[in-house]
Amino acid sequence: MTPTAPEATEPVGVTPITSLADLLAVDGVSEEMEIRSAVGVLAIHGGGLERATDVVAREVAARTGSSFYALVQPDGSRRHLPSIRFIPGVSEKLDSFLREVDTVMSIHGYGRHDDFWAVLVGGANRPLAHHVAGHLRETLPEEYRVVDDVDAMPRTLRGLHPDNPVNHPAGGGVQVELPPSIRWNRDHRDWSDHDGTPRSEHLELLIDGLSAAIQDLPTADETPS
Repeated sequence: MTPTAPEATEPVGVTPITSLADLLAVDGVSEEMEIRSAVGVLAIHGGGLERATDVVAREVAARTGSSFYALVQPDGSRRHLPSIRFIPGVSEKLDSFLREVDTVMSIHGYGRHDDFWAVLVGGANRPLAHHVAGHLRETLPEEYRVVDDVDAMPRTLRGLHPDNPVNHPAGGGVQVELPPSIRWNRDHRDWSDHDGTPRSEHLELLIDGLSAAIQDLPTADETPS
C-alpha cells in the first residue's frame, strides 16, 4: 500500500542569509552547546527553520552521552545559511564543539514535493553512514526508505563538501536528512515538540535508531574515515 503524504511540508518563506555572523545577530537566535564526549551530535538549522531537528539532536546526544551543538531559530524565523558557510572563527561555541569531537552526526530536515518518505544518510564518512543506515532500517517503519547511496540523493543534500561542519573533525561525520513526514505529528497536526505537541511515534523510533547507531559505533580500525 502506498503511504499517504503528510498533511504539511516545510513552511514557505525561507529567507537566505549570507553569513554566520548575520545569523547569530538575528533577534531570538540562540546557540546550545554541551561537551560530553568525542562523539558529537549537531543541528545547525534548528528551531523555526528545519523543525524538530534540534529536538532529535538534543535527545540523541543526551541518551548516548555525546557532545551537542545546536543553532536554534525562534518561531517565525526561517533564515537559511548554507552549511558550508558555517565557517570557523565566528561562533566560539561551534568552534569549541568541533575542536572537542572527532566524529559528528549532523541532523537536518528537508522538504521535497516529490518525496516525503526518504531518510538520507550523507556525509563524507561513508562507512559510518552505512552503519547508521543499517540501524535505521532495523528501527523505522517500512514506509520510510533509508538511502545511503549518495548517487541516489539530490546533490545539495549529500553533505560531502569539505567546508560543511559535519566533515571538519578528524573522523569525519554523517549527515542525516529527515523528511517532513517523520517530523510531523499527524495525530496532533503540528510539528513534534512544538507548542506542547508530543513527539510522533515515528520520531521516537528515529531517535531510538540513531542512538543505537552511536552506542554501537565501530572502532577506528573497523570503520575508516
